[in-house]
Amino acid sequence: MTRPSPTIRRRDSAPGGDWPATVPALLRRIYAARGAHDLQAAQPRLAGLLPPDGLSNIDTAATLLADAIAQRRRILVVGDFDCDGATACAVAVRGLRMLGARDVVHAVPNRIVHGYGLSPGLVDALAPLDPALLVTVDHGIACHAGVAAAKARGWQVLVTDHHLPGEALPPADAIVNPNLPGDRFQSKALAGVGVIFYVLLALRRRLRETGAFAGPAPDLATLLDLVAVGTVADLVPLDVNNRALVAAGLRRLRSGQGCAGLQALIDVSGRQAARLTTGDIGFGIAPRINAAGRLEDMAIGIECLLTDDATQAQTLAATLHAINAERRAVQQSMLDDAEAAVAGRPPVDPAAIGVCLHDPHWHPGVVGLVASKMKDALHRPVIAFAPAEPGSDQLRGSARSIPGLHIRDVLAAVDVAHPGLIERFGGHAMAAGLSLRREALPAFERAFGQAVATLLDPALLRAEIVTDGPLGPGEFDIVHAAHLRDAGPWGQGFPEPLFDGEFAVVDWRVVGGRHLKLSLRLDGRPATVDAIHFGAWREVAPAPRERIVYRLAPDDYRGGDAVQLLVEHREPMAG
Repeated sequence: MTRPSPTIRRRDSAPGGDWPATVPALLRRIYAARGAHDLQAAQPRLAGLLPPDGLSNIDTAATLLADAIAQRRRILVVGDFDCDGATACAVAVRGLRMLGARDVVHAVPNRIVHGYGLSPGLVDALAPLDPALLVTVDHGIACHAGVAAAKARGWQVLVTDHHLPGEALPPADAIVNPNLPGDRFQSKALAGVGVIFYVLLALRRRLRETGAFAGPAPDLATLLDLVAVGTVADLVPLDVNNRALVAAGLRRLRSGQGCAGLQALIDVSGRQAARLTTGDIGFGIAPRINAAGRLEDMAIGIECLLTDDATQAQTLAATLHAINAERRAVQQSMLDDAEAAVAGRPPVDPAAIGVCLHDPHWHPGVVGLVASKMKDALHRPVIAFAPAEPGSDQLRGSARSIPGLHIRDVLAAVDVAHPGLIERFGGHAMAAGLSLRREALPAFERAFGQAVATLLDPALLRAEIVTDGPLGPGEFDIVHAAHLRDAGPWGQGFPEPLFDGEFAVVDWRVVGGRHLKLSLRLDGRPATVDAIHFGAWREVAPAPRERIVYRLAPDDYRGGDAVQLLVEHREPMAG
């Protein structure tokens, strides 16, 4: 099975609007192509943040927490084993303590031992903590049995989540989730860490109204470094509200005001705090936090985010860095297996529109990364399965989808057509998780292929690269590169600028055994520009003239006024 050559399409842009003179023409064009026609929409601030009121049950949640704080009862925060879940747990613990809670403890499931979310087994394991109130962050909406088990022990349960709910809701005392049916909150794109941040905002308001603060109320904006990291890591759409949250968090991180753990993770990942971008979060910080939940225990990651001791933070960040290196090795081995498994499949086989991959030796914590990489390579929805634990008959799958196919809806369609085939599932439009028995995999693979074929428009199987068109000869400079780097935050739904153009390949060489270093010339620009295409060497020389899709970035390695093109795609030009 091979991926067809992508179609390159340029965004439409109508740069009008009301802009200060400090915003260069290039940025005005890029912002307008993303629907932002003034500075407020392009670079939203915290002053324009949506109020908590629109979130269903937010007042009940605030009351539960305020009563627990007033009565000095124990609050147990249960996180999840990804970066969003870890940052949400840290925000909850830090925020509750800031707001006066004296007895806050936290826990996180072990992926191998407990599986996903609040399960009855995890509730049993947490019983010695004997909380009065259990708060889930970044999960819980699908944890019916776990919530029921906690309630059976006499605990109150507050679910905070952002995943799509099923037909029935768990029996919690309160559920805060912008995606609940009928919820009036205008942004449905909050990550799990964003939801708990909003709950804390509502709690602070409740405590202020009851006179709980002797002086000024605590500044919850100090938590926005964590909110930014979790939001970017979870790949939720960066709508105006999320961009306001992320931008504020980036400002804290760039100014050196991030928590000790995040500052240590920035250092160990080789990034520069003063120039930190959402890309640095997504490719540098988040993978190191995620690695703990994938291969070890996310408790390490949460501990790193909770410590205020710089030395301890550095030690924990170094541990996460080492775990991430191991994760990368495991991931590459699994990817090699996956590529071999699909190598012989025909490119237009209808049965292969939805791809299921399974290996009894794969690690369940890394299947999501394998599914994502294979989805990118094949431009097909992919589910990768691994045993829940070595030798287990239970499989855990992680699904990734292409634009235009809602993968959770696909799983829901399979569940309706074949009741009981899937034991558990949940997720988003682009990513989902599920559990099933190993003997059910062949039947599931057939049902999944049928559901994808029914719900997917075949035209979407041709990959598309959307660009912001060409850069002019005078725009290949450090001024424009720095503007592009700093003008975000860029991310899902507000993509980082990507350009395309035709270049003459003046020179090229292979670096690091697998990367192409290029020297390019653009018509109308006498000087050449450096470019690098990571992982592109296939023992085929570049054509003399190529159409290239690229990002413009400062060349931090050479420094000064140097810039380079980060190549995303190349194709030869005729003649």
